[in-house]
Amino acid sequence: MIILKSPEEIEKRGEGNAIVAEVLTGLEKRVKPGVTTLERNEYAETLTQKRGAKPAFKGYEGFPFALCSSVNSEVVHGFPSDRPLKEGGIVSLNYGVCYNGYYGDSAITIAVSGISMSAAKLMKVTEESLYR
Repeated sequence: MIILKSPEEIEKRGEGNAIVAEVLTGLEKRVKPGVTTLERNEYAETLTQKRGAKPAFKGYEGFPFALCSSVNSEVVHGFPSDRPLKEGGIVSLNYGVCYNGYYGDSAITIAVSGISMSAAKLMKVTEESLYR
């Protein structure tokens, strides 16, 4: 069964998604060699709380973090860690919030810096696939 949302409900969902976009944009600017995904988790959670929202994933079926982080070939929805990111790597960050009773969720993949041609091609092709 499909439940259609009212214009008001759609607007409320958009507010939460705007917070997700702000967090992911901030995370993208802060990904560089030497930082950890655990530090990025703290940034995401702090910014979300400042916006009056709750991290959607934290506590869901026991998930202990606000942010899902996957480095290089790790499977999606990985746990943030204190392992520093390395030049040439990629990191996928999935984030969601609950705001005014509605959920927003999105993900991005970021080049740490100096990635290989094959990694750059992978990122380009997957982004093109998303938009197709």
